[in-house]
Amino acid sequence: MISYRHHVLSLVAVFLALAVGVVLGGGPLSELGRADTPASNSTGSEQQQARRTARFGDEFASAAASSLYADRLRNQKVAMVTLPGARKGTVSALSAQVEQAGGIVTGTWEAEKSLVDAGEKSLVDTLGSQLMTQLGGDVIPAESSTYDRIGRLVGLAVAGSRLTTNQTATLRQSLAGADLMTSPPGAQRAPLVLVVLGRGGVDPAILSGVFTGLAATATGVVVAGDAASGVRGDLHGLRAEPGADRVTTVDGADTTVGQVTTVLALARSLKVPGGSFGASGSDGAVPLG
Repeated sequence: MISYRHHVLSLVAVFLALAVGVVLGGGPLSELGRADTPASNSTGSEQQQARRTARFGDEFASAAASSLYADRLRNQKVAMVTLPGARKGTVSALSAQVEQAGGIVTGTWEAEKSLVDAGEKSLVDTLGSQLMTQLGGDVIPAESSTYDRIGRLVGLAVAGSRLTTNQTATLRQSLAGADLMTSPPGAQRAPLVLVVLGRGGVDPAILSGVFTGLAATATGVVVAGDAASGVRGDLHGLRAEPGADRVTTVDGADTTVGQVTTVLALARSLKVPGGSFGASGSDGAVPLG
């Protein structure tokens, strides 16, 4: 038997596809600006209807969010990590949705451009090697690649529980001192990590290395990008990388429907890692589990 929740999730999936179609100019909006065509008046009406449908989708997702979440993130700590160029409005909206699902946002860590800039690989490699040596033991596998290693270090600073409080503080200071990542003062570590992508243009192999390293030290990692990112941007490139299936990806985070989908994916990651969701996701528009 199909549950009521599955019916609602299916509707959310439809609205997500419509909302993303509006953003990317698909469907009725693909004729935007072609005023010389005989059907221009009809097309204009279709465009208005598509926009109204997309707005209704966001309003529907906003109204249904609490029922969909069913408090599945209750008392779960969530760390937000933003990449350069991430929109503050999107970050704030996602944070609010996490809290609506019962989660606790422990803070927002801001990755600096140097962390994902191919031209700064030497810096990332050198600092990563030094920090790995300082931590000692088998905290980080010696064979880790440059970006997998720095991803694991970021994970230890944000989500990992293997370090002492003093070690965590020192690690955060080192990352900040090298202009790789800033930390909110005194923020608690969180087992769940929500990464918000930025303006794009990052080498997919770098993103894959950092995020898979991060996933090795966190219970669940969800990477969210906007609608365009899932079609031709960083999220699209990340999804094509080997090993990227260790993290959950969601596109459409610039819409309310996409933000609700992101939080549903975050709740799912507590038990099931990986998955690709959103209008461009290979596993469906919305996590149905």
